Amino acid sequence: MVNPLRTAFTLPPLARIQSRLGVWTPRWLSEPQWRRSPLDPLVDADSLGSLRVATLNIAHGRGLAKHQALLAKHQVEDNLHRIAELVGEQDPDLVALQEADGPSVWSGNFHHVETLAQHIDHSHAFLGEHNLFGLGVHNLISGTALISRNGMIQPSSQRFGSSWRDTKGFVVATLPVPAWGFSIDVVSTHFEALHPAVRRRQIRLLAHYLGQRTRPLVVLGDFNASWCRESGQFRPLAQRLGLRTHQPYHKAPTFPSVRPWRRLDWILVSRELEFVRYETLSTPVSDHLAVVADIRPVRLRLPELPELPELSDRSVVLEDRPQDGGLIVTADDLI
Repeated sequence: MVNPLRTAFTLPPLARIQSRLGVWTPRWLSEPQWRRSPLDPLVDADSLGSLRVATLNIAHGRGLAKHQALLAKHQVEDNLHRIAELVGEQDPDLVALQEADGPSVWSGNFHHVETLAQHIDHSHAFLGEHNLFGLGVHNLISGTALISRNGMIQPSSQRFGSSWRDTKGFVVATLPVPAWGFSIDVVSTHFEALHPAVRRRQIRLLAHYLGQRTRPLVVLGDFNASWCRESGQFRPLAQRLGLRTHQPYHKAPTFPSVRPWRRLDWILVSRELEFVRYETLSTPVSDHLAVVADIRPVRLRLPELPELPELSDRSVVLEDRPQDGGLIVTADDLI
């Protein structure tokens, strides 16, 4: 079956050469296209409360070990229990996971996402299977996932490539936020680690796919890219979708979890939303550190009005009295 994400970006040969040389740039990458309208200006953001979201690459449940295939099932279960304790302490409304396994022979042969959802007492979970490699009954099922407290509407999964070698992709769902009175779209994504050109293509594919959606948007995941060194790779998302993050140039490394030095894991929000809190958790339960954020609808910033003169109990001043006389209208005159 033809992958719609691949055909959406099939360029003519000359355009591909020009793109590599930096000569040709698609219009939708060079010009911001705000596809969402602002929230109702009558909404009081301060009264709505915040939504807590978290993201973590759980490394197939191996914890700090070299590879999950070297662990017994009970060791993987213990690692997931530690992950659940760390995440559960934050009490998130939504959790995005990467390198999350379904029943796989190399990681205990049980469903990691459902196990974590049960541990943190969330009843809604969805796993996108991006790694479809297997030999008979020996499956290696893994991908990105979403776990939600309040349910999800129409969750779906997309792989970036059609080859069995391509194990990266994303899941997207609509998340109802009852306290806000509207829903948002949430995404858990994982990009290529070793090849920047592949990663740039994946980011463009994600931007194209999400550009067709109209709700406020939150994108979470392991981008395998930092904002400083690979800022050009974030540009398609920022320009096409109007996304931003909290202090992108601030040093808040997430990888490796022991002595971290690179910020690879991110939470991005569209312009209708703002951050109230953004934190990288320092406890290592995987090879990446978890990131937690509180978000809410943007607060309206009204222009400051000049102060009015104080009025007496019986007078309304229409105009200051000049030296040659002025006009004062008393309350009795208005009756």
